Amino acid sequence: MDFLSLVRKRESVRKYDSRLVDRKDIESCLEAARLSPSACNAQPWEFIIVDDREKKDRVVSAMLKGIYGMNSFIKDAPVLVVVAVDNKSWFTKLANVLRDTKMYLVDVGIACEHFILRAAELDIGTCWLGWFNEKALKKELGLPKHKRVDIVISMGYPQEADPREKIRKQTNEIRRFL
Repeated sequence: MDFLSLVRKRESVRKYDSRLVDRKDIESCLEAARLSPSACNAQPWEFIIVDDREKKDRVVSAMLKGIYGMNSFIKDAPVLVVVAVDNKSWFTKLANVLRDTKMYLVDVGIACEHFILRAAELDIGTCWLGWFNEKALKKELGLPKHKRVDIVISMGYPQEADPREKIRKQTNEIRRFL
């Protein structure tokens, strides 16, 4: 499959069937993420794979506590990928101050997109999640205070085989040549 076909195929999946995702496929997605670039090669990420049903149910319960209940579709996802970040790099801290840019988020975004595109290539659906109870999630996973969790990815086989039509701006609306 060529790259643009892969990008057209990738979508946010919110309805999963019950099939389990083979760990070798998850490992393949992790390899794609591992190979992604990061500022100063910091590689600030840690991918925590939650594919045990009981543990996933507890993680979902923690994530959806309080005002965060709107992503309840994750209850049916066979896998959750919690992306924890160690934000202690000197470069990250300097960039945060001098450029008002959270470089670790750029790095994690690139790594997660590599992960997600590989999943799409394997016909596995994913959905980025940024709205969840981070404090309760970190407690459930036993993560230390200095770790952040900004992204969780749900993962599984989509109920619908064909991707939805993408509604996007036209190229002439988003580009400018000088």
